Amino acid sequence: MAYGIGQVSGCHVNPAVSFGVLLAGRMSVGDFVQYVIAQCLGAIAGTAVLYLIMSGKASGWDGGLGQNGWGAGYMGEYGLVSALVFEVVATFLFLMTILGVTAKGTPVHIVGFAGLAIGLTLAVIHIVGINVTGVSVNPARSLGPALFVGGQALAQLWLFIVAPLVGAGVAGLLYRSGILWREPAD
Repeated sequence: MAYGIGQVSGCHVNPAVSFGVLLAGRMSVGDFVQYVIAQCLGAIAGTAVLYLIMSGKASGWDGGLGQNGWGAGYMGEYGLVSALVFEVVATFLFLMTILGVTAKGTPVHIVGFAGLAIGLTLAVIHIVGINVTGVSVNPARSLGPALFVGGQALAQLWLFIVAPLVGAGVAGLLYRSGILWREPAD
């Protein structure tokens, strides 16, 4: 996706990423609002397509559609605090990677491998956390399935909106402050 739509939107398909980029000073508020609306509508449309494909056609399908969650009955049965900490830290690390490798003047940005570094980071985050929460790090990715599944997924959605925004916000502010990033010398 980064190489397919990166030239259009920077491949912003995640409200947490857009929020971190906004707080880092690399996006306007107007663009942020438009991106988040498009991201959420895209997630709902994507889930609708998945629902149409899966409903009544797949054996063993439990109607889950990939919703996130925590606690008793959900994958590894990790608690609320574990889920919250994982989503905040994972999103923070994801944003630090994105902000670092897409900054103008970095070697990765210059040679065009930012998408690869970002994708590998996201893959590792999923390997580490899939059993904890199903891995959100993207409020829109959690919104779509929760709206279709309802119940516990909808009740727990708040965490998958708040935690990624906190992690992304901290990363964006630290990036902007210069604590975790310095512009390369000319």
